[in-house]
Amino acid sequence: MEILIYFLIMAAKIIEVSISTVRIVLITKGEKTIGSILAFVEVLLWLFIASNVIQNISEDPLKGVFYAVGFSLGNYIGTILEEKIGLGLSEVQVIVKEETGMLLADEIRNQGFAVTLVHGEGRHNPRSILIMFVPRKRVKTLVKFIQHSESGAVITVSETKPVYGGYGMLRK
Repeated sequence: MEILIYFLIMAAKIIEVSISTVRIVLITKGEKTIGSILAFVEVLLWLFIASNVIQNISEDPLKGVFYAVGFSLGNYIGTILEEKIGLGLSEVQVIVKEETGMLLADEIRNQGFAVTLVHGEGRHNPRSILIMFVPRKRVKTLVKFIQHSESGAVITVSETKPVYGGYGMLRK
């Protein structure tokens, strides 16, 4: 029976920390209401878990070990969950040789992405800079497509706050 309590502590901690990870991302993406609801659930779980672990911890230190394992696994699972949910947008910038910029931009547009093409100057040659705001769920697909199409491309991906206006963007 005691082993069941250890696994319950660990499972509850995994759930609590996973909720915490998703909550933090939601709040940073501007989802205050959902983030606040998750915060309530998170703290409620924490209170029950922590109070159970702290009771007689000196006589039963395995509770602390399972709590710590649950915390660690919760962080891992929470990041996977957050990645799967993939809320928000990422800014993808691609730098390529000028002569391939327009062709790559057209290929990317044919894949359903909006692209802005800008002229740039490299150290020795002119460059094309492609700028895209992409739903996070589609970033990996886009990056793989670019890598396959243009092996010498320099690709950067940055998280971005909400975008207002633009082709293919939700207007807030």
